[in-house]
Amino acid sequence: MALPLAGRIVIGSVAVAALGYGLLSQPASVQPIQRPSVHQVQTPSTSAHVSTPVHVTSAPTVISVPAPRVETPKAADAPDRLVRQVVNYVSHQAPGTVIIDTRNTFLYLVLNEGQAMRYGIGVGRKGFTWSGQQTVARKTEWPDWRPPAEMLSRQPYLPRFMAGGPGNPLGARAMYLGETEYRIHGTNKPDTIGKRVSSGCIRLTNDDVMDLYDRVNVGAKVIVLPATGASQGTPPRAVF
Repeated sequence: MALPLAGRIVIGSVAVAALGYGLLSQPASVQPIQRPSVHQVQTPSTSAHVSTPVHVTSAPTVISVPAPRVETPKAADAPDRLVRQVVNYVSHQAPGTVIIDTRNTFLYLVLNEGQAMRYGIGVGRKGFTWSGQQTVARKTEWPDWRPPAEMLSRQPYLPRFMAGGPGNPLGARAMYLGETEYRIHGTNKPDTIGKRVSSGCIRLTNDDVMDLYDRVNVGAKVIVLPATGASQGTPPRAVF
């Protein structure tokens, strides 16, 4: 039997109300949140990439160290009379002439008729002095030393050869006299200046021999006076 439209509407309203009441009267089913167990927690598999440290080696700094300076021996507290100085000196020898005053241990370099440069020197010991006239045959800086045979026979402990240098007995400079074994030279023992200690050579301090070396030319006349009085080797025109 078909219901009239009004009846169907009433029945539908009742059904909707009943359904709504049922939904409200029953609590909703809520699922609790499941926390993962400790064993379920996984460490991310992504591994961090650590780069190998790069060691930068810089080039070593080069420090320039100057070579040690070699000091030549010098006379300490030399007496005033042995200090190099210009003095009044009357001589008729030409400028540039060297005069050795053996007795007083002086070397004079003639500057003009009334003046000379005077140097303190060491001369030959007793029995080894000589006198006469020679010329400067050659000049050498920091000369080598080869003791002559006669010296080696007297002093066999001496070296047969010694290269030039601060420890060499000939010192910083040498001026060779003619064809003889004699020289005007420096020394590694400045305290011997003013004394009679050599085998006949004329020695100066290294400072003085370098000064003299620069003033004297090859071929210069060298007059060596005897230890006592004048000799026949002394030119008559010289006034000493």
